[in-house]
Amino acid sequence: MKINLLALLITASLVPVYASAKENHAVAHKPVSDQVISQQNDALAKNTKGKGFGPQSPRDIDSNAGSNSIAFSTAPAFTEMNLCNIHMHKNAEHKGGEFTKYAGNGDGHGYQSGYLYSGELSADELKPLDKKACPDKHGSLVPGDTIELHYVHSTAQVKPGPTLGACLNDSIKNPQLRVETQVFVLVNDVKALDFGEVTKFGLKNGVNQVLNMPTNTGTPIQYAGSTTGPGYNTKGSPLQVTWSVHPKVAKVNAKSVGEWCKGNVFKEDHAHGVRNLVTNPDLLSKIQ
Repeated sequence: MKINLLALLITASLVPVYASAKENHAVAHKPVSDQVISQQNDALAKNTKGKGFGPQSPRDIDSNAGSNSIAFSTAPAFTEMNLCNIHMHKNAEHKGGEFTKYAGNGDGHGYQSGYLYSGELSADELKPLDKKACPDKHGSLVPGDTIELHYVHSTAQVKPGPTLGACLNDSIKNPQLRVETQVFVLVNDVKALDFGEVTKFGLKNGVNQVLNMPTNTGTPIQYAGSTTGPGYNTKGSPLQVTWSVHPKVAKVNAKSVGEWCKGNVFKEDHAHGVRNLVTNPDLLSKIQ
């Protein structure tokens, strides 16, 4: 398969609240019923049964259960791989650790769903911003919002760039992929982490690396899975990914997130929707 076609396939996988839900969404989306989510899960099971799909993502990282028997080699440590892409999802795609509060079924297309930071924030931390952060047709990010940030790494000789297509090249069409995952909660506090700093990258030991990835958010849960995104709510992802999901949430300055969205090498200007949590044991690996 040609690289550009595969890149399009991956990009399709990328295609929320606290106290400020009304302000957060410029376009109102009526939450879908439990039946709609159940139908999507049934379609996912039907469309993957007997077809050899490997384990899927996202999942509950607090549960080790899984019966998918498709195995693949664990990717090297991210420090031995090239950072190739950084993107974020509105609300946590994964569940567990300090992000266990269900945001609801959302609009059925990946927005206003997922999981929220389960801790408490002060009134000062929740003060509205002077300017909108990362606005799109679904609204903008506001203090109190949860985001899941994906630091995507590849064994291919690549440079950081837009979409997961940046993780592939003509020399290696099936590189190993690893996603270091960090969940953040946005706060109106200049003393919180600067998003520009936690996404800064450069060459380190001969490979492209994030230079200031948080190191105090708990031992990551590692498991075998796939790419994510709402495009896979009813079909399986064919790509194999080694995941490392940090269980603790870090606070990030909401204004700095907005500044990052105004321009970055990844051409990311908003938070993506989330894929439904995968709960079917046949589609989950067993966490060792």
